[in-house]
Amino acid sequence: MRYNKIRKMDISNGPGVRVSIFFQGCDFHCKGCFNTETWDFNGGKEFNDEVINHVIELCKNDVISGLSILGGEPLNPVNIEGVTLLAKSFKEKYPDKTIWLWSGYLFDEYIHDKEIASYVDVIVDGRFKIDLSSLTLQYKGSSNQRVIDVKKSLKNNKIVLYEE
Repeated sequence: MRYNKIRKMDISNGPGVRVSIFFQGCDFHCKGCFNTETWDFNGGKEFNDEVINHVIELCKNDVISGLSILGGEPLNPVNIEGVTLLAKSFKEKYPDKTIWLWSGYLFDEYIHDKEIASYVDVIVDGRFKIDLSSLTLQYKGSSNQRVIDVKKSLKNNKIVLYEE
Protein backbone atom coordinates (compact mmCIF):
# COMPACT_ATOMS: atom_id res chain seq x y z
CA MET A 1 0.00 0.00 0.00
CA ARG A 2 1.02 3.56 -0.60
CA TYR A 3 0.44 7.12 0.60
CA ASN A 4 0.52 10.40 -1.29
CA LYS A 5 1.59 13.01 1.26
CA ILE A 6 1.71 14.01 4.90
CA ARG A 7 0.81 17.50 6.09
CA LYS A 8 2.60 18.29 9.35
CA MET A 9 0.31 21.16 10.39
CA ASP A 10 -3.06 21.11 8.66
CA ILE A 11 -5.92 23.42 9.61
CA SER A 12 -8.34 22.47 6.82
CA ASN A 13 -9.14 18.81 7.56
CA GLY A 14 -10.83 18.71 10.95
CA PRO A 15 -10.87 20.95 14.01
CA GLY A 16 -7.70 22.52 15.35
CA VAL A 17 -4.21 21.92 14.03
CA ARG A 18 -3.79 18.34 12.80
CA VAL A 19 -1.37 16.01 11.10
CA SER A 20 -2.97 14.73 7.89
CA ILE A 21 -2.01 11.74 5.79
CA PHE A 22 -3.43 11.15 2.33
CA PHE A 23 -3.50 7.53 1.18
CA GLN A 24 -2.99 6.47 -2.39
CA GLY A 25 -5.61 4.64 -4.44
CA CYS A 26 -9.30 5.11 -5.10
CA ASP A 27 -11.78 3.26 -7.29
CA PHE A 28 -14.62 5.79 -6.89
CA HIS A 29 -13.19 8.54 -9.17
CA CYS A 30 -15.81 11.09 -8.11
CA LYS A 31 -16.39 13.83 -10.68
CA GLY A 32 -14.87 17.04 -9.34
CA CYS A 33 -12.60 15.28 -6.81
CA PHE A 34 -10.08 17.73 -5.32
CA ASN A 35 -7.45 15.04 -5.02
CA THR A 36 -7.25 13.12 -8.31
CA GLU A 37 -3.49 12.60 -7.90
CA THR A 38 -4.33 10.05 -5.18
CA TRP A 39 -6.46 7.80 -7.42
CA ASP A 40 -3.56 5.67 -8.73
CA PHE A 41 -2.81 2.76 -6.38
CA ASN A 42 0.78 2.72 -7.70
CA GLY A 43 1.47 6.42 -7.15
CA GLY A 44 2.98 8.11 -4.13
CA LYS A 45 5.37 6.47 -1.70
CA GLU A 46 5.50 3.18 0.15
CA PHE A 47 3.57 3.08 3.42
CA ASN A 48 5.41 1.09 6.10
CA ASP A 49 6.30 1.04 9.81
CA GLU A 50 8.75 3.93 9.33
CA VAL A 51 5.93 6.10 8.01
CA ILE A 52 3.68 5.12 10.93
CA ASN A 53 6.46 6.03 13.37
CA HIS A 54 7.03 9.34 11.56
CA VAL A 55 3.32 10.25 11.74
CA ILE A 56 3.18 9.31 15.44
CA GLU A 57 6.26 11.45 16.09
CA LEU A 58 4.74 14.44 14.26
CA CYS A 59 1.64 14.18 16.48
CA LYS A 60 3.57 14.53 19.76
CA ASN A 61 3.59 18.33 19.51
CA ASP A 62 1.06 19.71 22.04
CA VAL A 63 -0.41 22.05 19.40
CA ILE A 64 -1.55 19.01 17.35
CA SER A 65 -5.13 18.10 18.27
CA GLY A 66 -5.27 14.95 16.21
CA LEU A 67 -4.73 12.92 13.07
CA SER A 68 -6.72 13.25 9.84
CA ILE A 69 -6.80 10.33 7.40
CA LEU A 70 -7.82 11.01 3.82
CA GLY A 71 -7.19 9.80 0.30
CA GLY A 72 -7.66 8.51 -2.28
CA GLU A 73 -9.72 6.02 -0.36
CA PRO A 74 -8.18 5.03 2.98
CA LEU A 75 -10.71 2.23 3.53
CA ASN A 76 -10.26 0.54 0.16
CA PRO A 77 -9.50 -3.16 0.77
CA VAL A 78 -5.92 -2.48 -0.37
CA ASN A 79 -5.47 0.21 2.32
CA ILE A 80 -7.67 -0.67 5.27
CA GLU A 81 -5.20 -2.96 7.07
CA GLY A 82 -2.41 -0.37 7.10
CA VAL A 83 -4.80 2.46 7.97
CA THR A 84 -6.13 0.41 10.88
CA LEU A 85 -2.59 -0.21 12.12
CA LEU A 86 -1.82 3.52 11.95
CA ALA A 87 -5.04 4.41 13.81
CA LYS A 88 -4.41 1.79 16.49
CA SER A 89 -0.80 2.96 17.00
CA PHE A 90 -1.95 6.57 17.19
CA LYS A 91 -4.66 5.87 19.79
CA GLU A 92 -2.29 3.79 21.93
CA LYS A 93 0.13 6.73 22.04
CA TYR A 94 -2.40 9.60 22.14
CA PRO A 95 -5.72 8.40 23.61
CA ASP A 96 -6.90 11.99 24.18
CA LYS A 97 -6.26 13.20 20.62
CA THR A 98 -8.81 12.59 17.88
CA ILE A 99 -8.77 10.73 14.59
CA TRP A 100 -10.88 12.02 11.73
CA LEU A 101 -11.25 9.92 8.58
CA TRP A 102 -12.82 10.66 5.17
CA SER A 103 -14.24 7.78 3.14
CA GLY A 104 -16.49 7.32 0.14
CA TYR A 105 -17.87 4.21 1.81
CA LEU A 106 -20.95 4.60 4.00
CA PHE A 107 -20.55 4.09 7.72
CA ASP A 108 -23.66 1.96 8.19
CA GLU A 109 -23.01 -0.20 5.10
CA TYR A 110 -19.28 -0.85 5.26
CA ILE A 111 -17.40 0.82 8.11
CA HIS A 112 -19.33 0.29 11.37
CA ASP A 113 -18.29 -3.34 11.87
CA LYS A 114 -14.63 -2.92 10.87
CA GLU A 115 -11.84 -2.72 13.46
CA ILE A 116 -10.97 0.79 12.25
CA ALA A 117 -14.28 2.06 13.71
CA SER A 118 -13.02 1.33 17.22
CA TYR A 119 -10.17 3.85 16.82
CA VAL A 120 -11.73 6.66 14.77
CA ASP A 121 -13.60 9.50 16.49
CA VAL A 122 -15.24 11.12 13.46
CA ILE A 123 -15.86 9.78 9.96
CA VAL A 124 -16.96 11.88 7.04
CA ASP A 125 -18.67 9.31 4.83
CA GLY A 126 -20.16 9.20 1.36
CA ARG A 127 -18.85 9.92 -2.10
CA PHE A 128 -18.33 13.49 -3.22
CA LYS A 129 -21.10 14.64 -5.58
CA ILE A 130 -20.26 17.75 -7.53
CA ASP A 131 -23.94 18.66 -8.06
CA LEU A 132 -24.37 18.73 -4.25
CA SER A 133 -21.12 20.57 -3.52
CA SER A 134 -20.86 23.85 -1.66
CA LEU A 135 -17.98 25.84 -0.22
CA THR A 136 -20.15 26.65 2.81
CA LEU A 137 -20.19 23.06 4.09
CA GLN A 138 -17.95 22.35 7.08
CA TYR A 139 -15.61 19.33 6.91
CA LYS A 140 -17.28 17.90 3.78
CA GLY A 141 -17.47 18.71 0.10
CA SER A 142 -21.07 17.84 -0.75
CA SER A 143 -24.33 17.85 1.18
CA ASN A 144 -24.90 14.08 0.83
CA GLN A 145 -21.83 13.40 2.97
CA ARG A 146 -22.24 12.96 6.72
CA VAL A 147 -19.93 14.02 9.55
CA ILE A 148 -20.46 11.14 11.98
CA ASP A 149 -19.59 10.88 15.67
CA VAL A 150 -18.34 7.29 15.58
CA LYS A 151 -18.27 6.59 19.33
CA LYS A 152 -21.84 7.82 19.85
CA SER A 153 -23.05 6.02 16.72
CA LEU A 154 -21.59 2.70 17.85
CA LYS A 155 -22.95 3.14 21.38
CA ASN A 156 -26.47 4.02 20.16
CA ASN A 157 -26.45 1.56 17.23
CA LYS A 158 -27.56 4.36 14.89
CA ILE A 159 -25.94 7.27 13.07
CA VAL A 160 -25.24 10.23 15.36
CA LEU A 161 -23.91 13.30 13.60
CA TYR A 162 -20.90 15.15 14.99
CA GLU A 163 -21.55 18.37 16.87
CA GLU A 164 -18.78 20.76 17.88
